[in-house]
Amino acid sequence: MIRIAKPDEPRINEEIRVPQCRLIGVDGSQLGFFAIKDAQRVADDQGLDLVEIAPNANPPVCRVMNYGKYKYEQAIKAKAARKNQVKVDIKEMKFRPKIDVGDYETKKKHIMRFLGEGSKVKITIMFRGREMAHPELGLNMLEKLAADLKDVCTVEAPPKLEGRNMHMMVAPLRDSAKSGKSQDKSESVAEEDNKE
Repeated sequence: MIRIAKPDEPRINEEIRVPQCRLIGVDGSQLGFFAIKDAQRVADDQGLDLVEIAPNANPPVCRVMNYGKYKYEQAIKAKAARKNQVKVDIKEMKFRPKIDVGDYETKKKHIMRFLGEGSKVKITIMFRGREMAHPELGLNMLEKLAADLKDVCTVEAPPKLEGRNMHMMVAPLRDSAKSGKSQDKSESVAEEDNKE
C-alpha cells in the first residue's frame, strides 16, 4: 500500500528515495551508514518502519521505529500542550467623557466581573465633536477608573489617545482571577445547599 506523505510528515519506508542514509536503531544507537535497501531490510527484519527524521542532513538520517506508535505519542503530546495553553479573552468597555454616575458604576461592575473571570479589559473613551477639545476629561476618567479598580487589576497599557478614542488596557491580578473563579464555585455550592 502506497501512503501519500503530507508536507509536514516525514517520509517512511518506500517513500525514502535516497541512495544511502545514516541509520539509528530502535534504542537510539548509531548503526552507521547503510544503503537505503539495506536499512529497509534492517527495519523489516524487526517488523518496524524506516523513518527519515533528518532529510536535509548529508546523508539523510533515518531511524528504525514503530511509526504508528510514534504518531500516536506525538498526538497525545500536542493535545496535552493545547490543554495546558492559557487562552486570554479581551473584553472591551466603552465610555463617553460625560457619563452619568450610575452608568459609570454599572460599567465599572461589568469590568470587575470580566476581570474576575480572568479576562483582560480594553477600556475606550469615545470623543465626539467638540469633546475632542478636552481630552483631559477622558484621561481623568481613565485614571479614576484605574484607581477604583487597583485592588482587582493592573494597568497593562496606560491611557493612549488614538484618533477620536482614548484606550487603556487592564489585566486581572493573578490571585484575584483565581479567587474570583473559586468564589463563583463556592457561591454555586452554597446555592445548591440552600435548595436542599
